[in-house]
Formats: sequence, structure tokens, C-alpha cells
Amino acid sequence: MELVEILKTAVQSGASDIHLVIGKPPMMRLNGEITEVPGFKTLTADESKRLIYSILYEEQRAKFEENWELDCSFAITGLSRFRVNVLVQKNGVEAVMRVISSKIPTPEQLRLPPAVVKFADLPRGLVLVTGPTGSGKSTTLACLMELINQKMTGHILTVEDPIEFTYESKKAIFRQREVGQNTKSFNAALKSALRQDPDVILVGEMRDLETIQLAITAAETGHLCFGTLHTQDAPSTIDRIIDVFPPHQQAQIRVQLAVVLQGVVSQILVPRRDGEGRVAAREILIMTPAVSNLIREGKTHMIYGAIDTGAKFGMVPMDKALADLTRQGLIAAEEALLRAHNVETFRALAGLAQRPSATAA
Repeated sequence: MELVEILKTAVQSGASDIHLVIGKPPMMRLNGEITEVPGFKTLTADESKRLIYSILYEEQRAKFEENWELDCSFAITGLSRFRVNVLVQKNGVEAVMRVISSKIPTPEQLRLPPAVVKFADLPRGLVLVTGPTGSGKSTTLACLMELINQKMTGHILTVEDPIEFTYESKKAIFRQREVGQNTKSFNAALKSALRQDPDVILVGEMRDLETIQLAITAAETGHLCFGTLHTQDAPSTIDRIIDVFPPHQQAQIRVQLAVVLQGVVSQILVPRRDGEGRVAAREILIMTPAVSNLIREGKTHMIYGAIDTGAKFGMVPMDKALADLTRQGLIAAEEALLRAHNVETFRALAGLAQRPSATAA
């Protein structure tokens, strides 16, 4: 059994993730569900470790054995790139590998609304793409980065952990730095970034106070900054950023955020009705003077209402995004209902408010 064969089979099946689990055959996530990669036997502890170590450099092995955790990435020519997390659990060494397409998708392939595509044309500010793990945040950002790369004669700098999509410099100079390989930390890279003449900065993950502060500072000083957070919707994203700071700084951060934030895209992936993969439902917040005032005044709970009434600015609440996908026949109503914020609102938007009578002729 060789890892390349496992990954090739999984990728050709359409898997998004591959799991090497001791005591089970290689497993994969297919259309949101975990299932076996066909054609492989159960893994022993020794076999699992051998397969995983076959893709690690000597220094990566040493780092893993010291920390018992490792994030990295690797590529198989002609197949795909993979983001890898190696871990130790009670039976031994295991790994999870996320499939990263070798081709950066277009806005049409991702069904990106025009309001999201326009973020690539902004001269400055902060744009956040949020959602749970595995919701396609990196893919959405990669699409926007490539749009900028094709149109702008400037400098794009990414700081990632690890590098996922890879780019070739087109009109822009494109530089990618990987935490642990090309820089010691997000914070170190972002501090240096402001001296590297960037126009656009991508922060792979805004994890802590210092990283968030540096991203806001970068946006304040005239750069276009993109970042990700693991939050469920736009208002909670704003609260998360503010709550990271100590109480005596929160009023100042509200003012800064009200000035620099340009938009928030919160997305989830929903299984397609035809079984052919998953489709993204996206809640979109666009910064307007009204939203800016709500952030400044600490009234983030009222942003839901601003999104509901902000269609003319390109805003979309999650329930409407789910309803649109349902009406288009792309997702089943049952799947959408599981993810709706307000079931009655969703049913009305999707045209499901009137249930058919069981006694109807």
C-alpha cells in the first residue's frame, strides 16, 4: 500500500479530505460524508506511520516528534496539492489531508455574487471570509487573489499556515510565505510586511490579538487586507474581533473597525441535491454608513436587520442565500432547513410557507 495510490483514488472519487486512521481502511469525506477509500486494507499503527512519514522531510519529522503536532502541505504532480495535519492519538500516528485543487476556480465556478467579486477591486480596507472548518474559505479567497493578480499591477503578499493554492505572478508580483517554513509566525511576517511595499495582504488565519491588530493596522495604513475567521455569521465575526481585545481597548477597536472594514462573507457548504458535491451558501455584509455606525456604537446585534434590508448594496442574509439555492433546485429544502437561522423566514423566502394539505385531492 502506497500513499500516492490512496490519494489518487480519493481525488478521482471527488473526496475533499482523506483520513489515515489506525484500525480502519483509509477513509475520505465525500459530499460531506465519511466513507472508505475503495480498494485498501485496514491500517496498522506501523503502516499508518510509514505512509505519513513517506511525505515528510527530515526536519518536518523532527518537528512533529518534538511537538506531536504538524501542519504542512505537499503536492503530487499531475494530481493535486494537499494540506496535511499529522497528529498522535492513543493508537499511534494518524493524519488528515485536505485536497486542494491545482486549478484556482473562477467566480462563475464558485457562484460568487457580484458583490463579493467587487472586493477584488477595492483600493484598501479589510475584507473577512468566515465560516466553520472545511467551508471553502480558502477557495473563495484564492479566487479573489487570482482576480487581483490578473488585473492589478501591484504587489500581493500572502502569509499562510500552510500554503494551499499556489499562484504565478501575472500583472502583479505575487509572494507567498508559509509559517514555519518561510517565516516564524503570522505576527513576524505581518510586522515585516508593512516594509515590503505590499498593495494586498492575505492573512491565512486571524488567530490572536496581535495578528488581528496588525491586520487592522495594515488596512488603516492604506493596504487591502484579506483574512479568515472561524465564525458563523457577519455580526458574530465583528463581536469576535472586538472581544479579543481587553475591555479598555474595545471602544478604540470599534472605531478602527468601523473605518477599515469593507465587508464580511460568511459561508457554509451544503450537499447538492443531485449528489454531485456541495455548494456554498453565503451571507454577505457590505459596509455602509449605517453599518459603520452600528459597529462604532457597539450595536452589532442590529446588523442582522441591516443585512436583511441591504439588498440594494449587495447584502444577502444566510436564510435568503439558502432559499435561493433551494428555489434553484441546487439543494434540498430539508438540508437548508437544518442550516437556516430562522426557519419561518427561510420557508417564506423559499416558497415553502404553505405546506400542501395531506387531504388535498
